[in-house]
Formats: sequence, C-alpha cells, structure tokens
Amino acid sequence: MPRRPLLCYITDRKAFAGDESARRGRLLEKIREAARAAVAYIQLRERDFSARELEWLAQEAIRIIRDESRLRTDKSDLRNGDLNPRTILLINSRTDIARAVDADGVQLRSDDVSPSSVRKIWSCGAGTPARESHRSEPIIGVSCHSPSDAARAATNGANFAVFGPVFEKKDAPGSLPAGLETLREACRADIPVLALGGITLNNARSCLDAGAAGIAAIRLFQENQVAEVVRMLRSQ
Repeated sequence: MPRRPLLCYITDRKAFAGDESARRGRLLEKIREAARAAVAYIQLRERDFSARELEWLAQEAIRIIRDESRLRTDKSDLRNGDLNPRTILLINSRTDIARAVDADGVQLRSDDVSPSSVRKIWSCGAGTPARESHRSEPIIGVSCHSPSDAARAATNGANFAVFGPVFEKKDAPGSLPAGLETLREACRADIPVLALGGITLNNARSCLDAGAAGIAAIRLFQENQVAEVVRMLRSQ
C-alpha cells in the first residue's frame, strides 16, 4: 500500500468573504477542520499581520490543534490507522514568534535565512532561557521554485520543501507554471517535496506520481470540506 501523502494547509484569511472579524473566524474554523482531519502541517501565512496579530493567531491555532489532538488520540483513532496524532503548526518566516508561542517550527521563503541559521536561533532562544515546553528541534519547511532551491534546502537542513507553482494558479492566469517534469526533478532532493500551485483533486495524482511526497494548498482546503479533501487525496 503506498505511503499516505503529506498534506499542508496554507492559510489565507483574505480569500474568505466578510469583514476582518468574519475572516478571522472562518480561518480558525478551517484550522480546526484541518487539525480534526489530521492534516500533517498548517502554515500560518498571514503576511500582512503585525507581530502581535500573528502571535494571537498562532496562540489560537495551537489551542485548537491541542484540543483536536486530544480528541484524536482515543483508541478508535489508533485503530483507524491515524499516523499523525497531532498536526504540526508552522509560522511563516517568523522564528521569534514560533518559539515564543511554542509552535513546532517555521516555513521559510526561498530567499529567507537558512534552515541551519534557524536551528541556531532556536537552540539559543535568541537570548532567552529555553522552556521545557519548547520543541528541542524545530520543523522547518522551505518554499522552493526550482530544483536547485530544493537541493539547497536539503543541504541546509530543512525537513521538507514546498515546490511550486506546479500548475497555473487561478488567481494568477498567465503565470508560468513549473510543470510536472520540473517537479519530478525537484523531488530528487534528499528531503520530502510537497507540490503547490493550482493543485486540484483531479491533478493531485499526477504530482504524487512525479515523486511528490504530498500536497500543499490554500484554496483546495479553504474552498472545500477539509475532511473530504483529505479522504480523497489519501485514497489516490
């Protein structure tokens, strides 16, 4: 039986209708859906948030993930083969906030600081005493746009790469997608590579066949019932 694909929900509250309060509420609902469905990673990507707002969102996400984790670790979940007892929360580019709120790690841009630098910052706590609740080693994902980016991420100690855009994105028509052959080349990196960009339930299988370890997406999760998306992706 093939290994279940790693799934990553990337947040974007601006894609939801309504005012700011409604959008934040919908975002937290989606985070709960994703945690309940055992999505492997949630990446908080609200890039326009202030540090204080991002810290608040991260704290709320952690509370939700922990609540759902407690519900999923009963015997029935274990019998059903739940291999992800807790969803991993990553903060986009902000190691300081990730460590301050006890998140699991960070998602870095391709031109961001290196994963090795993040690990040094994490281990020293940026001058603050480490707390027992902190993860001793952060989980680090890197957003990549070329096979060389993915190879560099592996060399620099990333846990996984997110590669894209594989297909043309609905919100960026005319943009040049990398395509499946370039994805296949990127997947030769010595870390798991998740496919991103224009991914649908119809084309996800082709990404996995090209060597992707999983799927990362915004709209695929936000515009559908997460549990149903997860079920269909894991059945492919």
